[in-house]
Amino acid sequence: MDVKVLGTGCANCRNTLALIDQVAKAKGVNITLEKVEDLKDIMRYGVMSTPGVVINGKVVHAGGVPSREKVEQWLSAA
Repeated sequence: MDVKVLGTGCANCRNTLALIDQVAKAKGVNITLEKVEDLKDIMRYGVMSTPGVVINGKVVHAGGVPSREKVEQWLSAA
């Protein structure tokens, strides 16, 4: 599973990255986690507010740190 966190490096972006990593490890889900900080790359996904989360090429979240429950749902569904 390919997971990207879109953001310029703010605290919310770092927290989102850490949360996804924690949940994936706790659930034993194998993911490739990438941080995308370049604004041009972020804009290509159409994300206007960060952090954004992209799973397997699909934007699943934008703006604010997602809840742990949401992250668990994403990793279970994908």
